Amino acid sequence: MEKARDALTLEKVSLRTLNNHLNDVSAGSSAEYPDRVSVMEGRLQLQENEITLLKSSLADALRRLRLHDQLIPLLKQQLIAGGGPRPSCTAPRGLKRRMRKSPSTPPPSGASRERTSRTPMAPQRQLEMYKYVSMVQSCHTCFFICHWLTGQSIKMFIRGRPITMYVPSNIQNYDDLRMEPPVEKLELDWVYGYRGRDCRANLYLLASGEAVYFIACVVVLYHINNRTQRHYSKHTDCVRCLTIHPDKVRVASGQTAGVDKDGKPLQPYVHIWDSSTLITLQQIGLGTFERGVGSVAFSFADSGAFLCVIDDSNEHMLSVWDCAKGTKHAEVKSTNEAVFTVEFNPNDSTNIITCGKSHVYFWTLSAGSLTKKQGIFGKYKKPKFIQCFVFSLTGDVLTGDSEGNILTWGKSPGDVKTLGKGAKETFQIMRQTRAHDGSVFTLCMLQGGALLSGGGKDRKIIRWSADLAPERECEVKDFGAVRCIADVDGEELLVGTTRNAILRGTFSDGFVAIVQGHVDEMWGLATHPSQDVFLTCGHDRLVCVWNTEEHKLDWCTTLEEYGLCADFCPNGAVVSVGLSTGRWLVLDLQTKDIVSDYTDGNEQLSVMRYSTDGSFLAVGSHDNFIYIYNVTESGRRYSRYGKCNGHSSFITHLDWSKDGKYIMSNSGDYEILYWDIAGGCKLLRNRYESKDREWASYTCVLGFHVMGVWLEGSDGTDINALCRSHNERMVAVADDFCKVHLFQYPCPKPKAPNHSYEGHGSHVTNVRFTHCDSHVLSMGGKDTCILQWRVKRGGTGDSGGDRLHSSSSTSTSSPEP
Repeated sequence: MEKARDALTLEKVSLRTLNNHLNDVSAGSSAEYPDRVSVMEGRLQLQENEITLLKSSLADALRRLRLHDQLIPLLKQQLIAGGGPRPSCTAPRGLKRRMRKSPSTPPPSGASRERTSRTPMAPQRQLEMYKYVSMVQSCHTCFFICHWLTGQSIKMFIRGRPITMYVPSNIQNYDDLRMEPPVEKLELDWVYGYRGRDCRANLYLLASGEAVYFIACVVVLYHINNRTQRHYSKHTDCVRCLTIHPDKVRVASGQTAGVDKDGKPLQPYVHIWDSSTLITLQQIGLGTFERGVGSVAFSFADSGAFLCVIDDSNEHMLSVWDCAKGTKHAEVKSTNEAVFTVEFNPNDSTNIITCGKSHVYFWTLSAGSLTKKQGIFGKYKKPKFIQCFVFSLTGDVLTGDSEGNILTWGKSPGDVKTLGKGAKETFQIMRQTRAHDGSVFTLCMLQGGALLSGGGKDRKIIRWSADLAPERECEVKDFGAVRCIADVDGEELLVGTTRNAILRGTFSDGFVAIVQGHVDEMWGLATHPSQDVFLTCGHDRLVCVWNTEEHKLDWCTTLEEYGLCADFCPNGAVVSVGLSTGRWLVLDLQTKDIVSDYTDGNEQLSVMRYSTDGSFLAVGSHDNFIYIYNVTESGRRYSRYGKCNGHSSFITHLDWSKDGKYIMSNSGDYEILYWDIAGGCKLLRNRYESKDREWASYTCVLGFHVMGVWLEGSDGTDINALCRSHNERMVAVADDFCKVHLFQYPCPKPKAPNHSYEGHGSHVTNVRFTHCDSHVLSMGGKDTCILQWRVKRGGTGDSGGDRLHSSSSTSTSSPEP
């Protein structure tokens, strides 16, 4: 255990050091280390899982030892008395028949009773009993008590650990149950967020008046005037780059490779598609690119006949493709350094430029081959990064770098004196213009020849004349550095920022956010009990309240620590948010004020749940406890009522019963426990008695009613969250493989049929139904994306919860195009 913990500490230190280095390199350069980060994260997760299992096994062994100490005197007493119920699972063969009789069966009356109790045990039976007691004493780790039941129980195994599920009384024959996928389906309705934190050149304006950008696996087409969205969702992993065709209709988008559920790498590719119909026209490079696609560009001089692609391999392979045929025209190794951007010369499709870490390369395409010349910095200081470039109307190349300068490049004849006859022309810096304090992240050329530049550290947008004289400037506040600029009409601009926001405005009127999102991993999600409102929180310390009907951010506030869980009070006036330090807050939904502030333990909180009438709040912590509070004054005042002590690992999920008296909870070591809250937060040791209890919500991932959502061979971390609909017809599931699933509820059979939906680019951390079940909300972890799915009613039927079908269909459904 200590060695594993030391190894885990070393891994965390290494990972933290690597992350600090990546942050110093700038947002765009993080693409240099994806493999190392991925490997170290994987090793870290494996070791954390092993430590959890070791803790669980130790706690289980201690619990069984205590149970053994309590049981041995009883067995000896039964041995002396010569009768009584006996354990069955590993008992001697001759004893098992007697255990089939329930211990609640009354003994014979009168003389028969006395005769039975005083009859001595046969010597052979006595010897068998002695042997059994000895076996129990020597086998602590495999011994368990068998419940004396008249009903059925089912065992499921997660990582080899058996979990007993008790079949409710209203199900007479579990084996005969047949299930179907739900008649309801999901359709992607809205995407909240934008990936500006670590991507560039990813915001354009189409001829249709739609802004096109991406987040997670979805390319969003957002009409900036009508405030409507369409979605291109044919990518199988995170979209990394984007460009539009000269006709401003066709779009090319490239994705990262990703891995499948078994950890095997998937193949990255580029899609060329029609933005008006969302039909894929070409799939470029399947089986050619490594790790992912970092940058793409259409040619202009020949009306977009060619597409240039740079992948994320170590050599950053540069390839040119025929757009009509989808065939490779040329390919060459680019550089081992990071490459940020590639573009064709708008006047000459045989000329291609790339830039990145400490370099600018000028490529020539001829007869199916590519040759390069490196830009010469000469007397000018070589910057660490060349972040971006554009072509001026005069044919010069303008680059923006990490020193805050705009460099003007031009051709110079070969130096015959130094290099002799035949010296070739070179590309050198003709002029240096000081532009920003910090990096120049983006350059945008306007139709009249004016230039726009966007700064990193100073967060400024500056307009320059054709001869690079500054004309106007403004500062973008509260939304991060300027990542990308798109021209709307020469005056109005769209601005993408590093804090995952898209702004719209002018130099005169300023800028307002039209798209906003989180900027770090998210875990907390809660839906309002009666309004079209939901709340999110995450590692960026933001608490955001969104409106599902108007598709906008209502308000946002920043906390001192990051939030991991949340729940609305049933009256809808306040919401509680659990933080990473054991602290939890209660916020007024209207004023955004903190009305209560408490701390339970010093470890992170993982779940907050109000009882149905709002009189109790349960707080689940990573210190293995569930803290129970009395709630008064409409959710504004709290007092400690009790503490649930019995889990041997951290709390992951919990739900209240409909009468508000009981709690069902799950933990990190796959336990299902039940608690009598009204009776003093007592653990209900006989879990069989809770098999028919009705639950006000169902978010526990382990339980009889949701057993079928687990795949065979699951390791316990494959499902992060689930949620039953309020009408008790469906259950939505968030898994660790970027998918959202919709099952019928209840779902007690293994391999249950379901509808699966893609769109997220990382593990899906949480999922919830809105108050009227009209939508499902899902949130990704590291993809910082919130997807809003519309529930499409697919038929009629009862609205009850115990809906099982006789069909044996096991087919799954994919999202509709």
